Amino acid sequence: MTTLRQLFRHGWVLALVTTLFAACLAEGLYRTGAADRLEHLYSDVWHRVAGQRHAPAHAALVMIDDPSLNARPDEPLAFWTPHLARALATLKAVGARDVAVDFIFSGSPERWIQKLGLMAENASREYDRPFREQINQGHVLLAGFRVGAGSSIDDFVLPSPDYLLALPEMDMVRGIGLANLRADPDSAVRRFALTEAAGEFARKEGMPILGFGPLAAVRTSGQDPRAGTFRFGSRELAAAAELRIAFAGPPGTFKAVSFEKLLRDDATSLPEVLALAGKVVILGAGYAGMNDVHPTPYSTSIGGENALMSGPEIQANIVETMLGGHFVEASPAPVRIAAFLLLFGALAFVGVRLAPWRAVILVVLAAQATALVAYLMFKQDMLFPVAHLHIGMIVVLGCLALMRLTREERERARIGVMFGRYVSDQVMAAMMNSPELPELGGKSAQITVLFSDIRNFTTISEKLEAKEVVEMLNNYLERACAVLLAEGATIDKFIGDAIMAEFGAPLPQQDHARRAVRAAVALRRVAIEFRGWMARRFAGRDLPEFDIGIGLHSGEAVVGNIGSSARMEYTAIGDTVNIASRLEGMTKSTNCTILASRDTVAACGTDVRTGALHSLQVKGRHQPVEAYEVISDEN
Repeated sequence: MTTLRQLFRHGWVLALVTTLFAACLAEGLYRTGAADRLEHLYSDVWHRVAGQRHAPAHAALVMIDDPSLNARPDEPLAFWTPHLARALATLKAVGARDVAVDFIFSGSPERWIQKLGLMAENASREYDRPFREQINQGHVLLAGFRVGAGSSIDDFVLPSPDYLLALPEMDMVRGIGLANLRADPDSAVRRFALTEAAGEFARKEGMPILGFGPLAAVRTSGQDPRAGTFRFGSRELAAAAELRIAFAGPPGTFKAVSFEKLLRDDATSLPEVLALAGKVVILGAGYAGMNDVHPTPYSTSIGGENALMSGPEIQANIVETMLGGHFVEASPAPVRIAAFLLLFGALAFVGVRLAPWRAVILVVLAAQATALVAYLMFKQDMLFPVAHLHIGMIVVLGCLALMRLTREERERARIGVMFGRYVSDQVMAAMMNSPELPELGGKSAQITVLFSDIRNFTTISEKLEAKEVVEMLNNYLERACAVLLAEGATIDKFIGDAIMAEFGAPLPQQDHARRAVRAAVALRRVAIEFRGWMARRFAGRDLPEFDIGIGLHSGEAVVGNIGSSARMEYTAIGDTVNIASRLEGMTKSTNCTILASRDTVAACGTDVRTGALHSLQVKGRHQPVEAYEVISDEN
C-alpha cells in the first residue's frame, strides 16, 4: 500500500493511467468516426497547402463550355448527338484510350423528331446513326445514375433504349458507369466506391454495377468489370472497396480542352487535342449555370477560395487515382495505436514533472510537430489521424491539470492540518498561497530558534493542585503563543512548561532573527503582566514570583517531518537548537531574562539594544558561546 501511494505521489501511475485513457479515447473516436469532421479539416488543409500534387498522366478533360454553346446558340444540347459523334471520332483518331461521356442521354433526339413529325421516318432514324456507331465500336463509356438502393429497375436512370441497343452485345455492365458521387456529412466529395450497385438484382439483370470513374479505369486496364477484385499497380482492390480520391490538385488542375476544338477541321493537328492520345478522356459539361459542381477538400470553409469542382473533373481524379496508383493509405491500426501510446506517454511522463505553463507549451509544440509530420506523410499519400492525436494531447493536458490540481489540494489540506497547530494565520495563508508548498521531509534552513521556560516551575507545581497547574499553564501558554504567532513563529512543541519555537520555517523569513527578538521582548512583557494574574488568582499561597527565561540562537538546522512511520512530528534538530536550549538554561545563572547569541544579535543589525556580553561554556561544546542580554528590540 505504501509503495502504491508513493507511486501515485510521484506521478508514475497517474501518468500511465492518463496515457492509456487518452489512447483509448483517441482510438475509440477513430473507430466510431465521431471526430471525422475534425479530421477532414486537417486533411483539407493538407490539400490546400500542397496545391497541385502531381501532373495528370492518365486522364484528361474535354468540356462543353460556354464557347462551345455560343458557337451553336440555336441548337438544344439534347440534339447535339451528331456533334458528339464527330468529337468521338476525333478522339479515336488522335489515339485516346477510352472516352467516358459524363451525360445521361435519357432521351433520344430521333424520338423527338419522329414525335414532332419534323422528318420522314426513315430520315429521322439516320439522325443519331453516327453517334450509335461510335457507341457500338466499344471505345465509348456512357453514364447512368442510381437513385435508389438498386434493387429494382426504377432505381436506375439509364440512357435511352436506342443507345442501350447500340452497346456492344448490349452489355450495360461494361458500357455504362453509375455517375453517383459520394459526399461526406459536410457535403464534400473526398471518396469513391468502386461498386455503386451492389445488390443481387443488378448482377442478375445485367444492370450497371461499377461507378463511372472506376469503370473507365477498369475498362482501360483490360480487366473484367464483373470480377470480384481488380489490380492497379501493386494494389489489389476488392470490388466492394471504398477509397479516398487522391486529388491531383485543386479545381483546374486538369486543363480542359474545349469541345468546340474537337469539331474543327484541323482538330487532329491541334497540340491540345493531340495531347489527349493515350489517355482516358472524360467528356462532360462545364458551361456557366451547370449544376454538376461539388464541394471537395479545396472548397471547404477553412482557408480557401471556396471553389467548387465539376463532376467530370472529380471523375477524372478518380480515374487518375486508380490508373496512376496514387492510393491514399490510412495508417494501419498497430502503427496508429503505437503512435498514440508513444506520444501520449511521452507527454504524460514529461508533463507531470513540469509547471502547468511549461506543460501547455510542451503540448503546443508537440501538436505543431505532429501536424508537420502528418502533412509530410500526406505528401506521400499516407493519412495519419492527426486530429485524433491532438484530441488525445488535449486530454493528456487536461488530465495533468486535474491531477496537479487534486494533488496540490490534497497536499495543501494535509499541510493545513499539520501546520495549522503550529503557525500563525498569516504564515498559514502565505503557505497556502505560495506556488511551492513546503517539503514535508527534512531540509536544511537558516532559522532562529527560541526556547522559553518558566522559572521555579517545580516549586510552583508543588504548592498548587494538579488542576491549578493546568489552569495556570493554559492561561500563560495562551498569552505566550499569541505574541509568538504574531511575529510569524512556528510553535514547535511544548515541553512541560517550556516552549520551543522557530522563525524562518516552514516558509523562509529574511528577518527571522529580528522577529525572534521582538517575540522574546513581547514574551517578557507577557510574563510581567502574568505576575499580576498569578498574584490575584493564587493570593496567599506563598508562591515564588512568576518569571521566565528565554534563549535565542540563529543558524542552520534541519527542519521538517521527523520520526517514524507510526509517529512523526514537525520539528527542528541540530546544533542551533541545542545552543538555543542551553542559553535558555543559563538565563538564571546570568540573571538575564533573554539571552541571545552573538549570531542572532548580528543578524538583527541595529534593531536591538543589548546589555552585557557573556562568554558561556555550554554542555556539549568545547568552544564557549558568546551571548548578549537583550534589553529591548529598539536600539
